[in-house]
Amino acid sequence: MHKFKIYAALVAVVLMAIVIAQNTAVVETKILFMTIAMPRAALLAVTLLSGVVVGIVLTLNWGRKRKPVTSSAPPD
Repeated sequence: MHKFKIYAALVAVVLMAIVIAQNTAVVETKILFMTIAMPRAALLAVTLLSGVVVGIVLTLNWGRKRKPVTSSAPPD
């Protein structure tokens, strides 16, 4: 199963690299009140990286073990 995850991640990286390489046209992107002109490949790369970072942060946050709730009531 571990090798499958590595191969799947490798295929995903190669596919994303192909998609990014094929989209080199300059596009204008509006972010809040700014308009930024950048290659579409850069926009795709920034979007991909921000999604990966958010996914890692959420995974790490959910993966933490919570302290068990202890009762302060005396045992019967």
